[in-house]
Amino acid sequence: MPMPTSPLARLGAFRTELHACYTRRADALVELGDALLCAQTFPSLPHLSLEPVYQRGWGSVYAALASGRLQVERLRDLLVDCLPPADPLVFAVDVTTWPRCDAECSPGRGYYYHPSRHSAGQPIIAGWAYQWITGLGFARDSWTAPVDATRLHPLDDTDQTAAAQIRALLGRLPAGGPVPLFVFDGGYDSAQLTLDLADARVAVLVRLRSDRCFYADPPPPPPGKTGRPRRHGAKFNCADPATWPIPTATLHTVDDQYGTVTVQAWGGLHPKQQRHPGHGTRRPRPIVRGTIIRVQVERVPARTRPP
Repeated sequence: MPMPTSPLARLGAFRTELHACYTRRADALVELGDALLCAQTFPSLPHLSLEPVYQRGWGSVYAALASGRLQVERLRDLLVDCLPPADPLVFAVDVTTWPRCDAECSPGRGYYYHPSRHSAGQPIIAGWAYQWITGLGFARDSWTAPVDATRLHPLDDTDQTAAAQIRALLGRLPAGGPVPLFVFDGGYDSAQLTLDLADARVAVLVRLRSDRCFYADPPPPPPGKTGRPRRHGAKFNCADPATWPIPTATLHTVDDQYGTVTVQAWGGLHPKQQRHPGHGTRRPRPIVRGTIIRVQVERVPARTRPP
């Protein structure tokens, strides 16, 4: 059933479909979500029942969370159907940690990075990790459209879990459209994601650390040379501009927010892959080629750091 076109009708249709995703305690769970949106702060769960949009007593909050049921796949379908139009669709994949430092009896806790909370002077906390996929827009705002989230076990591989989430999301997207773009932060392995999504119709963009090294294909061996052929050619060190060859493509443009923007791309480069399916079998490491993109701007909106 297609979504209506007017914003108010779309919101009403979304709330109707969201209510249908709950199979038990639907009214209480929907109103609980409204209370979460309206509450400025809530020190405890009973405080949510004090919000005017919540029409029930405080006991129904606990009953809804304990006995409520949700059709997860139906909710995922609903969130994909409500994605704003974009050409192409752009999704961000990242991990968010829910701090559970004092909940020693909570199952499945792990140690994760946290940008603002510290333990013993380190940005590492005990908690639960969730891997999100959210839709991004090209407007200059902070709004995102969540379409999927999964709980990460401390032993789960984030790259393989992300690949499984992306494959499931591709099955919900309309067929025949532009190739969707998935962007990742620096904690993900670009080569591993490329291997896991080799047969999927996606484009992958991963932020790289400034000290990463890549290699070009080696030149052909001279005639008559014997022995094992070289697998890696000239080294590309992101931290050493002297190792950068002539870019494959260059773009210069002017932006009202960032000033002069220069984009350089080097194609056909590959890393020395450490994680691969044949690790420990003495088989040759796979060669995963990609494109290195460098964006240089004249200024940034935040004046606390150089561009």
